[in-house]
Amino acid sequence: MIENITLKDHWREQRTFVARIFVGVVVSILLIGVLVARLVNLQVTNYEHFSALSKGNRVRIEPLPATRGLIYDRNGQIIAQNMPAYQLELTREGVPNLDETLARLVAMELVKEADLGRLTRLIRSRRKFEPVTLMYQMNDEEVARFAVMRQEFPGVDVRARLIRQYPYGGMSSHVVGYVGSMNEADLKRSDPAAYAGTSYSGKLGIERAQEKLLLGQVGYQQNLVNAQGRTLQTIPQQPPLAGEDLISTLDISLQQTAYDALGEHRGAVVAIDPRNGDVLVLASTPAFDPNKFARGLSLSEYNALQNDPGKPLFNRALRGQYPPGSTVKPLIALAGLQQLKESPLRKNFCPGYFTLPNSTHQYRDWKKEGHGQMDMKDAIAESCDVYFYALALELGIDQIHDFLVRFGLGTVTGIDIPGEKPGLIPSREWKKGAFERRQDQSWYPGETVIAGIGQGYMLTTPLQLAQATAAIAAKGKRFRPRLVVGVRDSASGEISELAPEELPPVQLSDPAYWRVIGEAMEEVNHGPRGTGRASAAGATYRYAGKSGTAQVFSVAQDEEYEVEDVPEHLRHHALFVAYAPAENPEIALAVIVEHGGGGSAAAAPVARKVLDAYMLSHRQ
Repeated sequence: MIENITLKDHWREQRTFVARIFVGVVVSILLIGVLVARLVNLQVTNYEHFSALSKGNRVRIEPLPATRGLIYDRNGQIIAQNMPAYQLELTREGVPNLDETLARLVAMELVKEADLGRLTRLIRSRRKFEPVTLMYQMNDEEVARFAVMRQEFPGVDVRARLIRQYPYGGMSSHVVGYVGSMNEADLKRSDPAAYAGTSYSGKLGIERAQEKLLLGQVGYQQNLVNAQGRTLQTIPQQPPLAGEDLISTLDISLQQTAYDALGEHRGAVVAIDPRNGDVLVLASTPAFDPNKFARGLSLSEYNALQNDPGKPLFNRALRGQYPPGSTVKPLIALAGLQQLKESPLRKNFCPGYFTLPNSTHQYRDWKKEGHGQMDMKDAIAESCDVYFYALALELGIDQIHDFLVRFGLGTVTGIDIPGEKPGLIPSREWKKGAFERRQDQSWYPGETVIAGIGQGYMLTTPLQLAQATAAIAAKGKRFRPRLVVGVRDSASGEISELAPEELPPVQLSDPAYWRVIGEAMEEVNHGPRGTGRASAAGATYRYAGKSGTAQVFSVAQDEEYEVEDVPEHLRHHALFVAYAPAENPEIALAVIVEHGGGGSAAAAPVARKVLDAYMLSHRQ
């Protein structure tokens, strides 16, 4: 039995125990070494990095949007200002579930369902800490409704902000423009840092053209927050710098006169100071309310504007391209004097129609029975078509083109707001390019004939007509039209005036030619048979002008144009250009009334109201 007993090997157990102790000590030392190395890394090597991350858990950087600069008219009236309003804002870093949060805001009728896609894309395109505006102008009931549920919407809050407000509403919408919510395209072409803390930018008119000056510089502050993201303390860092204030050339009460004079008609009025290019009036009707864009326009509201048959979003003053009709006749006459040395006293007989050699086709005069013997002054005053048919044929289309473009017709004027259309003054070279796919690219004499009365391919904008009329008033001196005349520094309050920009003048071989045309245009309004004499009746000042009628469709040789038988959308456009006072012009204007019929009947009265307002009340 003794041989089956196994005795303990104490020495072996001791060696095993010591080995385990050794291994344990080594492992412990290694673990302590790793821990020490990690502590050194955290607290020594990368102290600043991790310290900043630690602060980020309790300090939130919040951008402070700058106050947008104000816009004034030439007399100091505010035409774009900032008003306090409550806005609903979302900061993505504090929102647990973006889609769910937006859906609940839709259920509370604080966000429109149609805007969900746009808002989601906008929120995701911004940095997490930047607030995005969901609702621009909350009323008291909406603020109270959200306040009750505020604890259920982390990352969403109501903030007091300044929003853009336009005291004159639609009357100034096309020229002053508006600010609206930024989209992805706006963010891609903009510096994100410059727009931190704001979700809107200038979209049209002066607001867009002068965006950099008006925007200002964003500021920042640090907010100490608790674990729930609530702000406990605010630490100012960098205050925002307000945008610059702008002094515009507009006379807002004169703009109101033009807008009211157009009434329910679709049309435009542009008035320019011929002495420096200042745009006094730039009105287009119908218009839209820019305040709706500033507070946030729903998709349905925007679509309603887009689909409105009156096209209120279309700026007719800059983008409307119309045949100038008879308003171009003073320039054609001036071209005859300059290019052909035409005698203004030479008389041409007007039988009521004009025919080309070896042709039976009749180019009719607006006066069926004809005007009889006409010299240049009579032809302008009474708007004799036949006289200008013949004169245009003598000049030829290329001489007409070359002369008219010197006055800025058929090309953009370079006004300091975007969106201008160029119009068209045709030439032989233009037709070759425009009709290069057609076999016959020839220019026909008949096309020159109708160009003499501003018809055919010829297209101009109201702004171009006003600029050309200003050049006649200034006897060839020309300026680039402008809408901003001064910038006021937001910090110092100092105003920097902008000098007018002179353009190449129209120089004539004989300065007396200006007098011939000026006197003829005076006869339009003050002569016994002038086409504008009815609208000028009773005027206490003398002004020069020219009426025009632009055909919308052609009338066959054997048909008569009867206004009452023609649908409104096919009626002729009415135009009128003028400047005053005739002896020393201070204002030149162009009026277009779409489908208004005759220029002397529809457009001339509008011009008279604007001129009366300026001459009797607004002269400086």
